[in-house]
Amino acid sequence: METVSLTFSNQLAILELNRPESLNAMNEQMLTELLAKLQEVEKSDAPILLITGKGRGFSAGGDIKTMLKEADHEKFLDIMETIKQLMVTLYRLPKLVVAAIHGPAAGLGFSFALASDYLIATKDARLAMNFIGIGLIPDGGGHFFLERRLGEAKAKQLIWEGKPMNAEEAFQLGLVDEIIEDASEIHEKIAQWQTKPLQAMIETKKIYTELNKDRLLQVLHLETIGQQKMRQTEDHREGVRAFLEKRQPNFIGK
Repeated sequence: METVSLTFSNQLAILELNRPESLNAMNEQMLTELLAKLQEVEKSDAPILLITGKGRGFSAGGDIKTMLKEADHEKFLDIMETIKQLMVTLYRLPKLVVAAIHGPAAGLGFSFALASDYLIATKDARLAMNFIGIGLIPDGGGHFFLERRLGEAKAKQLIWEGKPMNAEEAFQLGLVDEIIEDASEIHEKIAQWQTKPLQAMIETKKIYTELNKDRLLQVLHLETIGQQKMRQTEDHREGVRAFLEKRQPNFIGK
């Protein structure tokens, strides 16, 4: 069964994360399919891409239980390489990309949404860069995308706290561009964009992404190195145990 669906309608590409039973948590299959679908969008003539999540939320982030089964070093590097290709492809996609968040958007799922050009959230959205809860650091370019929206100091503080934010809190920080009542309003925004000179808008995007692509690649490389280090720590092992046992972790700083 596909974990990602892609449809085209009226010059609009719609990409939907499709693991609703796990709040669209990203396992290796979904990451691979996301990359393939984005490459398909890139070759299409649709100037706008809308990204959504099926079910009760956008994406709960990386699938921790699945990742635990794939904990060996080589598999980890393979997954991080896929994440790197995915995020660079999304960031540089020569389309206008809208991410529509409802319910949870956490961890890697939040990084994925932040790579879009315009981030819309419904009032029930809950956003969190919550890697710290299991003793890890953001990946998927999370450091890059947060710094660009918040600046270094606030990005660090948000990463270190890891606390969930509602849509209004995220909007006030500048992490969300617009809040809507429900998902039906998304297509009103799309319709507005479809009346604009889209090729001129996309050309502006290309200039910025060309200027910034090397820095994103550097961040993704450093995240891979840092994440591998964190996976060896006592705090990470305790964070995972606490997650699986549904309790607060007892970190010791090691």
